[in-house]
Amino acid sequence: MAKAMPARTCPVAAFQKMISGKYKLRIVWDLKDGPRRYGEIRSGLLRGTSGSAEITPRVLSRELKALTMSGLVDRKDFGEVPPKVEYRLTRKGKSFVPVVAAIREWGEHHLDEAAALTEAAE
Repeated sequence: MAKAMPARTCPVAAFQKMISGKYKLRIVWDLKDGPRRYGEIRSGLLRGTSGSAEITPRVLSRELKALTMSGLVDRKDFGEVPPKVEYRLTRKGKSFVPVVAAIREWGEHHLDEAAALTEAAE
């Protein structure tokens, strides 16, 4: 009897699961410029957002842990008191930056276009 082939996961579904969450893409985008500490990441997520609630420490920690587990982000604990922890993109994470840049570019082009159409209709 032939062995059953393992079921392949749809790459789009796997990608969607990996980046799901409100902040993951923004964290990756913020880390593109180099390592950041927790507080710097948190501040970066709040930049340019109007009227949104602050990200809770629990949610940010969960997002960072998920990005670490997916291999996009590396966490370096310096073992100091007070705690010093840095997050940086891995090679895999750096290869993902152009994807986020393309999403950002698409959003700038098409979301501005949609806003202009909405304003024109009013």
